[in-house]
Amino acid sequence: MAKQPSKAKTATNAPAKSRAKKAPASQTTAAPSDDPDFILHSLQEEFEAQKRFNASPEQMLEFYEQMLLIRRFEEKAGQLYGLGLIGGFCHLYIGQEAVAIGLQSALDGDKDSVITGYRDHGHMLAYGIDPKVIMAELTGREAGISKGKGGSMHMFSTEHKFYGGHGIVGAQVALGGGLALAHQYNDDGGLCLAYFGDGAANQGQVYETFNMAALWNLPIVFVVEDNQYAMGTASKRSSAETRFYRRGTAFRIPGMEVNGMDVLEVRAAAEVAFRHVREGKGPVLMELNTYRYRGHSMSDPAKYRTREEVQDQRDHHDPIEGLKKALVESGKTEEDLKAIDKAIRARVAEAADFAESSPEPGPSELYTDVLVEEY
Repeated sequence: MAKQPSKAKTATNAPAKSRAKKAPASQTTAAPSDDPDFILHSLQEEFEAQKRFNASPEQMLEFYEQMLLIRRFEEKAGQLYGLGLIGGFCHLYIGQEAVAIGLQSALDGDKDSVITGYRDHGHMLAYGIDPKVIMAELTGREAGISKGKGGSMHMFSTEHKFYGGHGIVGAQVALGGGLALAHQYNDDGGLCLAYFGDGAANQGQVYETFNMAALWNLPIVFVVEDNQYAMGTASKRSSAETRFYRRGTAFRIPGMEVNGMDVLEVRAAAEVAFRHVREGKGPVLMELNTYRYRGHSMSDPAKYRTREEVQDQRDHHDPIEGLKKALVESGKTEEDLKAIDKAIRARVAEAADFAESSPEPGPSELYTDVLVEEY
């Protein structure tokens, strides 16, 4: 990996000074600063004590299949973009699969909500949404999950509690705060998982949301997918503080730093973070150190990094190959895994065929879903 988690504790992680006794969790106006036992590095220490999720062989196989589905889907999307069947911007998730699968496999699909930025295909697939309707959306077809009007960056499914897909950098973080407030207001037991990138981490609305989430004790997990490059600029050139998990310190939000190229480590971190939030202890900020193999978007030649750097990540840190090795050690044969790959490739090819054969939206669709009410 380009950046390994730091075990050193900083002055910003020191225990808070004693203050008044913490108010009951039901009093949403109670600030986290009222808690004399609040320790900013407590979650990282709990995570460090057991950094790998103790997955069963069946769970490991499921994670492998889900990550491989994202990889093959995105490869096919890249091909369709090259053929001119996908227009506009298209941001692929290749290399980052362990983040979405590790985190979202720990969510409660009946209660929890997810919101993300424009690199959203992988998150939708991780939530179990049909590859056919995702591919149809990418190609602008009527059968797409947003009826072909959203495209790559603006996919949405209220049925799955997946609220986008947002093209404005960092905008989804504030909206995620609203989703968390709705969970709290409705007392439905759910939490919001709000993804954003290392580039969006420098946006002002991110910190406004941190502040409100901490003040109101909102059930939200903020996830920085640090893929090392904010578009074409390395994190160390664009951010004064590149340990993004420490960005919540000023708002008394505990942070966690996680190897986002290891799905079992991500899942272990998710267990710790989600439990903290579900127990009514307020928001968590997670930094998932990962790496994207392709450019920022399909139109990006990625000349700001060397081929050797990318190849090193593929050779030594690939999340799928890492889990494949673990599966082989647990008794799976190469033939078993090849059969899985073949089945997934066929499924993705079927999704592409479905998209290509689906009709485009009719002209009347220009006037639907514009306003909430009809006038």
